[in-house]
Amino acid sequence: MMTLELYELPGCPYCAKVKTKLDELGLDYVSHEVPRSHSERTEVEEVSGQTGVPVLVDTEHDVEGMPESDDIVEYLETTYGN
Repeated sequence: MMTLELYELPGCPYCAKVKTKLDELGLDYVSHEVPRSHSERTEVEEVSGQTGVPVLVDTEHDVEGMPESDDIVEYLETTYGN
């Protein structure tokens, strides 16, 4: 079973870019909304080693915390694109 998780912040244009790609590819994912304050983003820091968003987790492909929207979009296209 495919398990994608996205750590995001509402209103974040980089997060929206990743969500658009997930939707384009018809992928199901679990969304984790992170706090606005970087100092409160302990969960995303544990996953990725940093506090920025978006961060993608793909347990099926051993991706434990991929940051950077461009990298995530490229990964999604390569891994799940037709």
